[in-house]
Amino acid sequence: MGKRRFSPRFFLILIEKILCFHRACTAFSEDLTQIYTKFSDFYLKLDAVKKLFYLIFIPLLFSCESDSPNRNPFLPDANFRFELNLSLPLYTDLNNIGNPIYVGNDGVGIRGAFVMRTGTGNQFVAWEASCPNQAPSDCSTMILEGQNVRCPCDDFEYNLFFGQLLNPPDDGSRFYNLKPYRAVLTGNSVIISN
Repeated sequence: MGKRRFSPRFFLILIEKILCFHRACTAFSEDLTQIYTKFSDFYLKLDAVKKLFYLIFIPLLFSCESDSPNRNPFLPDANFRFELNLSLPLYTDLNNIGNPIYVGNDGVGIRGAFVMRTGTGNQFVAWEASCPNQAPSDCSTMILEGQNVRCPCDDFEYNLFFGQLLNPPDDGSRFYNLKPYRAVLTGNSVIISN
């Protein structure tokens, strides 16, 4: 048997096949690199989202308490529901913005409530009439003075639009704003409740 000789054309075809295989492997390698990069970017983003979720969710979970630190220790919760018919002369002042009224009926709040329309439409506010920085006593029912109320026990003054204490002393003590109640316009009546 004689030696087999390969033609130059055979070597050219062989080299072409090897180069083609190399290009295919290189392209496949590049595709794998891109897939890996996209997957790792997605995983990192997913990991960041999970960390953000835990960063937000865990503190919220532990911050939910039944007795919040902003709860006023002087005023107990009073459950009530009272309807103010705006057609009655007693409550017609509520048809105008900024005209507060005092509702002193039994069962309304602790010492009654101040109610005021704060804007057009159905925007009303209702506040407890007992001074928020005093335990209920003979002098703790606040006095209506225009769009403000004043506590006769300590002369603290509060704004009825926002319920904020207007003249807090600078002694560093903790002071409370007015205790809010729900006030909802339903038909021609304002329902205040807690």
